[in-house]
Amino acid sequence: MKKLSIIAFLGLSILAFSQEKTNTPEGRKQDNALLVKADQAELDAKKKAAEEKAKLPKPYDPKANAEADINKLVAQAKKEGKNIMIQAGGNWCIWCLRFNNFVQNTPELKETVDKNYLYYHLNYSPDNKNEKVFSKYVDIKEKLGYPFFIVLDKNGKIVHVLKDSSVLEEGKGYSKEKVQEFFNEWAPKS
Repeated sequence: MKKLSIIAFLGLSILAFSQEKTNTPEGRKQDNALLVKADQAELDAKKKAAEEKAKLPKPYDPKANAEADINKLVAQAKKEGKNIMIQAGGNWCIWCLRFNNFVQNTPELKETVDKNYLYYHLNYSPDNKNEKVFSKYVDIKEKLGYPFFIVLDKNGKIVHVLKDSSVLEEGKGYSKEKVQEFFNEWAPKS
């Protein structure tokens, strides 16, 4: 009896799986078309991002000697009593370019930066990964989201590292209030 039950179960299972599926909901018949539309939407988004990126200023210099540049900034910061804001990223990174453009074109933010910081764009790209410089401030094997920020005091000591700049984002850009708060929090203390 047990063998008969197992054979019956297997037979019904084979029969069920061999049947052609005929009760596909009406909206599901266009699955391939939906995939094409999704691919097209992705391509359109990439094209739009590339167009935006092409229009934005490119502040990162892969040929720069970052170590020498930062040493000069430390000497200047001592004289001026400012902190150093290092924005790590590259010209390949749309969020890096958006942040730079946002700060440069928002008068309140630009004023805060100019008053309190010497600003530096530390390049990370296939052309120049600046691993030696990065390793002074962060674990280069750690996953970091670009842009990320390294704040140094006037003596070149690390004050703060913001490894996830998404906390400053709002929609497809940045929040003026969050960025202002970030700049104010790490400005030199009087």
